[in-house]
Amino acid sequence: MSSRLQRLAGLVLGAMMMATSANADALKDQIAPSGKLRVAIAISPAGGAFWSTKTENGYAGVPVDLGKEMAARLGVPVEYVVHQNSGQITDAASNNSWDVTFLPKDPDREIKMTFGPIYEVADATYIVRPGSKITNFATLDQDGVKVAAVNNTTTMRGAIAHLKHAKVTGYQTYDEIFHLLENGEVDAFALSRDQLIAMAKKIPGTCVLDETFKQTVTAVAVPLNHPLAAAFATKFMTEAIANGTLRKAYDNNGLKDSPVRTEVK
Repeated sequence: MSSRLQRLAGLVLGAMMMATSANADALKDQIAPSGKLRVAIAISPAGGAFWSTKTENGYAGVPVDLGKEMAARLGVPVEYVVHQNSGQITDAASNNSWDVTFLPKDPDREIKMTFGPIYEVADATYIVRPGSKITNFATLDQDGVKVAAVNNTTTMRGAIAHLKHAKVTGYQTYDEIFHLLENGEVDAFALSRDQLIAMAKKIPGTCVLDETFKQTVTAVAVPLNHPLAAAFATKFMTEAIANGTLRKAYDNNGLKDSPVRTEVK
């Protein structure tokens, strides 16, 4: 190769490297403007594909593992921004307090954030208090029946739409509702079936109803008007589903028997 061609090749390579660097910088400015990837999580003893838990050394959960892996791909530290429920994460989407999250998707939230691929589909139902005579949706949906849900969540909105007579009341935390149900102060609790089955093991005499009133879908999300961040999150999640990263996160968090579900039936 002549010296002229070598110089030209060097200029082209240099331009390409500069463009790649500029693109990487633009992405980090949008998805990690603080220099860290701030991952919004919601804390509860329930676990599962959406909820995270507090541990002695920090936090654990599927979103925790996914957020850590995403930060590693970006080459930045991870920081977890803790909330009590998905409704609080949604409310904070416009105040620049978090960069990415993993939470249930619904039309109310799609006007506040941009969602990527679905990675979990969960069946929502109700657990009824110990000693209750409620056995199905028909006996649940009666005047005077008190149903609890985590405030401002997809499941709460679904329960309100589903029940015509029973009253749905929102509470801030899973723990609060757990104790109300345990003490018989509410008749039922609306949540995903897998979490309610785990709850039933902790409160003897409760019963998880067989029927399903809604399927909730969980997906990666970023605040609105962050197109580079949305594209990166979509690519990351698509690859995580395909290459086993998501499966590993499930297995590490007690979900070895839970299939990865990406489509609503």
